[in-house]
Amino acid sequence: MSIRTLSTRKPVFGLTPAFGDFFSPLNEWFNDDAFSKSLTMPNVNISEDKSSYNLEVAAPGLHKKDFKIDVNGNVLTISGEKEENKEEKKETYSRKEYNYSSFSRSFTLPEEVEHDKIEATYDGGILKLSLPKNEKAVQKNHKVVTIK
Repeated sequence: MSIRTLSTRKPVFGLTPAFGDFFSPLNEWFNDDAFSKSLTMPNVNISEDKSSYNLEVAAPGLHKKDFKIDVNGNVLTISGEKEENKEEKKETYSRKEYNYSSFSRSFTLPEEVEHDKIEATYDGGILKLSLPKNEKAVQKNHKVVTIK
């Protein structure tokens, strides 16, 4: 059994992600990527080894406090949000910008995942989750095949 993604990119402010390209001229003009930040979803790599499933979420620029990881039944939800305020004052002008970005990804977990042993670390812009399998699943994955 494998981990399945429940959610995909979702519209932000009623816009589909395809509109991210529409706003790129504005981003270049303002020399800021506030629009594209709010319209992106972090990439997730999922791998499996003998004893666990491993998720890596690419979320640079966030901090540990910006994430929330929730397990409800067999659904794992990883969400994050960040709010930024910028203010620039010069003699001839003043500019103040606000940016709020958030995401949420949900995954259906296989039955063999030990929910109470899930661990997470965040380093270098990568959120890593280790989802250990229970002992029965680990033993079940091992088989010696005899040659006839």
